[in-house]
Amino acid sequence: QVHLVESGGGLVQPGGSLRLSCTAFGSHLNIKVMGWYRQAPGNQRELVAQINWSGSTNYADSVKGRFTISRDNAKNTVTLQMNSLKPGDTAVYYCKAEFFAGANYWGQGTQVTVSS
Repeated sequence: QVHLVESGGGLVQPGGSLRLSCTAFGSHLNIKVMGWYRQAPGNQRELVAQINWSGSTNYADSVKGRFTISRDNAKNTVTLQMNSLKPGDTAVYYCKAEFFAGANYWGQGTQVTVSS
């Protein structure tokens, strides 16, 4: 059984920064892609950023230049550094792990609120 544990959400003022972390726990953790998605009220869940096992990254246009995703394969951890946050970034952020074997797992979600 695999489970993902997220941390780092919270309330921040516009222009501020937050750092989200997600660690995968379980056996046979052969993870191909780790990523972050977000879902705001009334909206569909959308990709924020993802990183594959070799370090290649992909970002949503709305966060390019402001967010940075990184990964520690030895610790099965993915981190999202979020800078210059805007009210439009307010959402529940979910971690996702995609395994080479085909299975996908999601974290429980962490709330990010950007407000003055």
